[in-house]
Amino acid sequence: MIHNAPEKEGWRKRWYTIIFESDTPLGKQFDIALLVAILSSLVVVMLETVKPFATEHRQLFITFEWIFTAIFTAEYLIRLIIVKKPSKYVFSFYGLVDFISVIPSYLALIIGGAQYFIIVRSLRLLRVFRVLKMVRFLGEAQVLSQALRASRPKIIVFIIAVTCMTFIMGAIMYMVEGPENGFKSIPIAVYWCIVTLTTVGYGDISPQTPLGQIIASIIMILGYGIIAVPTGIVTSEISKQSAQPRGDQKCNQCGKPGLSNQAQYCENCGEALS
Repeated sequence: MIHNAPEKEGWRKRWYTIIFESDTPLGKQFDIALLVAILSSLVVVMLETVKPFATEHRQLFITFEWIFTAIFTAEYLIRLIIVKKPSKYVFSFYGLVDFISVIPSYLALIIGGAQYFIIVRSLRLLRVFRVLKMVRFLGEAQVLSQALRASRPKIIVFIIAVTCMTFIMGAIMYMVEGPENGFKSIPIAVYWCIVTLTTVGYGDISPQTPLGQIIASIIMILGYGIIAVPTGIVTSEISKQSAQPRGDQKCNQCGKPGLSNQAQYCENCGEALS
């Protein structure tokens, strides 16, 4: 874990086991109850933006909002009290998410509408990986992350090439179609080219001349090919990353050997690797 448990036995140790560990029955029950509370608070926030519900049950939503805020505030304070090094928890990823998820309700007292930022509580659902023993997938996530980083130069070149093509094709369509057919300027023509190339095709602008329709057909066909390029690049890098030999790191928590030398977390138990 990223937080150090209290060294002394007592209520702090017991609460640490319940709140920060999910291997015990009480720990799992606490995490499940927390996830249910997070989901419930998100539902309240979303329903509050639906006008019929907001008009009829506004006071009820406000009450629920503050109940959940009180629960999460108490939980955050308890976490601060029971950890050995509070600053380590405060500046950890989960610590920052926990803090940010509580602040919006208090900001709403000063800034109107700030309560809707409570939706950031959805980030707290990441704890489900620990509850459902899915931390082993962190290793696979790292492979994907490394593949995306390795693909970045190729994808940047690809995006630059596509951008240049949209400007060129947009300018051509402006000259071919002209303002009378909806292509009132080159930026509008470039916009049309982008939505056509990505196969979105809103239909608010369409070529009317035979030559313009031929060019549009070519752009549409190119769109299908272009969509496949980034996928192929990333897939190739994933294959390379997966084929790389395993490292010689060993997890101190669960003892799993053969972890990648670049890995920061154990793919089996999720423990941070030193």
